[in-house]
Amino acid sequence: MKRINQYKKLFNVEKEIELKTLKTTYRNLVKEWHPDKFQEGDPKREEAEVQSRTIIDGYHFLVSIAPETIAANSAAYTETITKSGIADYMHKGLLLEITFLDGTTYEYFGVTKPVYLKMINSNKLNRFAKRSIYPNYTYRKSKRTLQEA
Repeated sequence: MKRINQYKKLFNVEKEIELKTLKTTYRNLVKEWHPDKFQEGDPKREEAEVQSRTIIDGYHFLVSIAPETIAANSAAYTETITKSGIADYMHKGLLLEITFLDGTTYEYFGVTKPVYLKMINSNKLNRFAKRSIYPNYTYRKSKRTLQEA
């Protein structure tokens, strides 16, 4: 959740993410912070390099959790969570990463430790996740695959 809020603040996103507005803001920020705007050796250039990486990461992250992106990928996501079991999972902070048997990995944001503990102590892991994780948390498809996990 901290990461989501940090990127929303960077892009001045108040509530819901609109891809068209996000893209415009992204382009303006990249123009403002592009390292090539600064001379070699200028201390602002190093700051611009860091800031431009943050802008690029933030843009790709927000696009991946935007409602339009979620809607476009909902068929594949629904098939994964209904037909494929959980192969592996990892919890760190408020991020729960679930790798499915079909090889896809999804990240769920805002999952607290008590919810995670309930999940791992559940005698039916998939059932718990279908009822308590999938419908209740913001998610995105991760670039990780089953081989990497």
